[in-house]
Amino acid sequence: QVQLVESGGGLVQPGGSLALSCAASGRSFSDYPMAWFRQAPGNEREFVAVIGGSGRVANYAGSVKDRFTISRDNAKNAVYLQMKSLKPEDTAVYYCATTTQMVLGISSSAYEYWGQGTQVTVSS
Repeated sequence: QVQLVESGGGLVQPGGSLALSCAASGRSFSDYPMAWFRQAPGNEREFVAVIGGSGRVANYAGSVKDRFTISRDNAKNAVYLQMKSLKPEDTAVYYCATTTQMVLGISSSAYEYWGQGTQVTVSS
C-alpha cells in the first residue's frame, strides 16, 4: 500500500524559514515526479513545486519561485521543500503528491498519491 507522510510543518514568523519532508513507502517513486501542493482555508488546492525523477528538473509556482526549493533523495524515497522568506500568504496545509505518469504536472488531477498534509502557519 502506497503511503506518503509529510512532516516539518509549524508556526514561523514572517521572513522565517521552514523545511518540509515527505517520505514515500509501499513502492519506489525514484523514476517519477514528486510535487508539493498547498491549500489555504476557503481556497482550492494549488501547485507549489514539482521535481522530476532524476532531480535535475524542477518547476515552481510564480508565487514561490526564488523563495522555495524542492529536492529529493531517491535512496530514501523522499522529497523535500525548503521554504525561506516566508509570508503570511504562504499559510496553508502543504501536501506532497506523486504519480506514475512521466509528466511534471501542475494540476492536482495529475497526481494519484497524496499525503495527509502538514500545516504551515506564517504569523507574528
